[in-house]
Amino acid sequence: QVQLVESGGRLVQAGGSLTLSCAVSGRPVNMNTMGWFRQAPGKDREFVSAIDPSGSVTYYADSVKGRFTISRDNIKNTVYLQVNSLKPEDTGVYYCSRRIRGDYYLAASYADWGQGTQVTVSS
Repeated sequence: QVQLVESGGRLVQAGGSLTLSCAVSGRPVNMNTMGWFRQAPGKDREFVSAIDPSGSVTYYADSVKGRFTISRDNIKNTVYLQVNSLKPEDTGVYYCSRRIRGDYYLAASYADWGQGTQVTVSS
C-alpha cells in the first residue's frame, strides 16, 4: 500500500514562508501526478498544486500562483511545497495525495491521502 506523511506546517506570521514535505512510501513519486490540497475550517478541500510524473509540468491554483512552488526529490521519494508570502487565508490543513485518474484539480481524482499538516498564518 501507499503511505504519505506530510510535515513542516506550523504557526507563521503573514508574509512568512514554509517548506512542506510529503514523504511517500510504497510507490515512486514519479509514478503518478502528486498533488497538494488544503482545507480550511468550514470549507471544502481545495486544490493547491500538482506535479506530473515527468516532473516538468506543474499546476497551481490561481490563489497561490507566484507564491507557492511544488517540487520533488526522486531519491528521497518526497514531494515538497514551498509556500511564500503567506496570507491568513492560506490557513488550513495541507494534504498531499497521489492521483489515480481524473482531473488533477479534483480531490476525487486522488487516493492515499496523508494525515495532513497544519499551517496557521497570523495577521
